[in-house]
Amino acid sequence: MSRIYAYERDPRLRSLETEVVSTGAEDGRPFVVLADTILFPEGGGQPADRGTVAGVAVVDVRKVHGEVRHLLAGPPPSGRVRVELDWARRFDHMQQHTAQHLLTAVADTRWGWPTTAFHLGERTSDVELDTPSLDGASLFELGEAVAAEIRAARAVTTRRVSPEEYARLEVRTRGLPEGHAGDVRLVEIEGIDLNTCGGTHVGSTAEIEALALLGTEGVRGGTRLFWVAGGRLRLLLEAHHRRNARLRELLGTSDDELVDRLAAKLDQLREAERALRGMEEELAVASAAALAAGETAALDVVAAGRRVAELLDGRGGGSGRVFQGKARGLGRREEATRLLEEML
Repeated sequence: MSRIYAYERDPRLRSLETEVVSTGAEDGRPFVVLADTILFPEGGGQPADRGTVAGVAVVDVRKVHGEVRHLLAGPPPSGRVRVELDWARRFDHMQQHTAQHLLTAVADTRWGWPTTAFHLGERTSDVELDTPSLDGASLFELGEAVAAEIRAARAVTTRRVSPEEYARLEVRTRGLPEGHAGDVRLVEIEGIDLNTCGGTHVGSTAEIEALALLGTEGVRGGTRLFWVAGGRLRLLLEAHHRRNARLRELLGTSDDELVDRLAAKLDQLREAERALRGMEEELAVASAAALAAGETAALDVVAAGRRVAELLDGRGGGSGRVFQGKARGLGRREEATRLLEEML
């Protein structure tokens, strides 16, 4: 039977007394292997936990050849140590991971859109669904169906089964890891889903709190669906509210009119930029005419034109007192003006 660490036995355990089994270094970073641990190693789309071992910060947790390595920000301790978990990060991952199971199950069982990939990001997450596209109506219906299962407060439980029992069960899975042997860990959402997974999860769909579907993009013939759940959704809403409040203050309008008012301001800005470019062109023509009229001026017009063209990423040519060209950009126009002044 596979070794069961504390992060699996009790995903809500926030501290643990254990022993250092061994130490080492990986890519120049010291690590410790512990007799037991509450820190989850990265896997199955879920990022690794953070915390401390004997007060030393853990910067990553990886499972290598069956052992859990805690990569540290400082020298590794020895003997008996206390492990502390960054609970806020862990609970966030539990919310997002369980939300993904629920979203995937509802999309698959009710609409026939199986999940082909899952990514839990720092701010938002996404799943890749095996469907060419999702329109607005479909997204709304999917979001409503997921919200109903969150409100239903369905129990979320985990268990391990033998390979023989696993073969008899109807399990939604994208397959076991290559080389897997021994029992299989299952995560079940009561009445909704039975899935292979080694990650940490909340105890009820109610603990997901809420889930919002943010948008889609096409990917590899399927659809990537972006979403956010739990505490992240509240933080996202607060950030949007603060941003809208600042925009209301700057534009002097209400939330409902923000987009129209901003669009009008951008139109005004583009019109002003067009007018400015026209004035600059007129000024350039007048300046050139004045220079060309000054027969006694010591300026080598052709040489000056070539150097200005280089500064303005342009091209052109001429002879005598005339140089004609076209600039691709005016970013260095002040430098070009200074050059002409020096040459004069």
